[in-house]
Amino acid sequence: MIAPKTPADSDGAPVDPVERVLSRAGSRSEVRVFDSAQALQDQATVSYADTDGEQWDREDRAALRRVPGLSTELADVTEVEYRQLRLENVVLVAVYPQGAQEDAENSLRELAALAETAGAVVLDGVMQRRPHPDPATYVGRGKATELRDLVAAVGADTVIADTELAPSQRRALEDVVKVKVIDRTTVILDIFSQHAKSREGKAQVELAQLEYLLPRLRGWGESMSRQAGGQVGAAGAGMGSRGPGETKIELDRRRIRTRMAQLRRQIRGFEPGREAKRAERKRHTIPSVAIAGYTNAGKSSLLNRLTSAGVLVQNALFATLDATVRRAEAADGRIYTLTDTVGFVRNLPHQLVEAFRSTLEEVGAADVIVHVVDAAHPDPAAQLATVREVMADVGARATRELVVFNKVDLLDEGERLVLLGLEPDGHAVSSRTGEGIDVLRAAIEAALPLPAVEVRALVPYDRGDLVSAVHSSGHIVATSHEPGGTAVHAHVSERLAAELAPFVVE
Repeated sequence: MIAPKTPADSDGAPVDPVERVLSRAGSRSEVRVFDSAQALQDQATVSYADTDGEQWDREDRAALRRVPGLSTELADVTEVEYRQLRLENVVLVAVYPQGAQEDAENSLRELAALAETAGAVVLDGVMQRRPHPDPATYVGRGKATELRDLVAAVGADTVIADTELAPSQRRALEDVVKVKVIDRTTVILDIFSQHAKSREGKAQVELAQLEYLLPRLRGWGESMSRQAGGQVGAAGAGMGSRGPGETKIELDRRRIRTRMAQLRRQIRGFEPGREAKRAERKRHTIPSVAIAGYTNAGKSSLLNRLTSAGVLVQNALFATLDATVRRAEAADGRIYTLTDTVGFVRNLPHQLVEAFRSTLEEVGAADVIVHVVDAAHPDPAAQLATVREVMADVGARATRELVVFNKVDLLDEGERLVLLGLEPDGHAVSSRTGEGIDVLRAAIEAALPLPAVEVRALVPYDRGDLVSAVHSSGHIVATSHEPGGTAVHAHVSERLAAELAPFVVE
């Protein structure tokens, strides 16, 4: 892996890269080099608890992979590829208005983490201060020339813009810097395509990629114009040129739209099974708890700590794409479910929100949302705002929310007080050490909704199945053993209340 290059002054002493200004001081726009700090957790503090299980998936993601299309009879090592051997060297670029430098730096750090998760080496990063991005080249023609020189100096082969570029901006910037230019949305889509495992997840990612690609198709020369037809003098070349009138780029667009329609039907086909499971849980009045939050905030680690689920845990952005549902039992015997969901990120592409809407419905349909925030993140307030914005989009604004500050083992006492100032009712926990987990579990159980019907019944001893059902799906207020049976005071579902009706006492 190539380390980021550190600039030096005339005496050879290193210069803080954030403070190096490439344009003259006092000018309207400045280009600042991005600090090498990462949005990912420091590797020195990363460890995995015994609740995380064997984590075979994490080993599989880093394993050697066969190249598609090559014969398995080959003995040569060229029939395998190691993903890290194809890492791209990238330079990051961002534009920010005056007064938004800190937010822009946090966003660029996050983009660096996204690029590393996608499989790239971040060599450098620059930011330009200007009121609005240039409509032609995003950073302005003069600064684009400086960016070209920086790319050539560090040996980068890709430039990543911290926004969603218009097709014309990307082409114009590529013409100047002479290397491939992509944007933030492309990087996120690439990560999703690498991490999707289930059939539904793969279909959702492909749909989002096609929606992004459709308006960005490019054609060259005659492929951009329709084929000629009609009379020689009127329309073009006459005999031999008349055809269906559909060019290559139009064929591509039609095929993409056809494939998108197929994917939408395929994704809709998964809904009945998911709805049936959800309806079954509601029929048995099993409450659901969704674990939502920013990407890499520790949602999967928290699920493992609460349920010993053994789901994949990785110090990477968007390590979890497929919703994972696990069973949990409250202290009073009630059963409820915990669901691990896909993480959110600032400027989440709308294509992904739409494509993953079926998965995000798990958040909207939950009885309680455990909102996990990375306590060690430089801007936890922005994480809170971003996640709540997406939660509102999926109809979860009115759902009971428990804010959880994870990774507090990385903070001192003063930093913890600052966090609780953001959310006074928040819970400070550590999935790694187990700190605060018991208090959080009790808070989750206290937030679970009570079943609809309150009953007092004397259940005969030969109907122990009803007493067992009350313990598993109802909320017990009090029980006692009487001569005629078990006296039960509980909150139960309407279905179970109907079964207990013959034994109800006043």
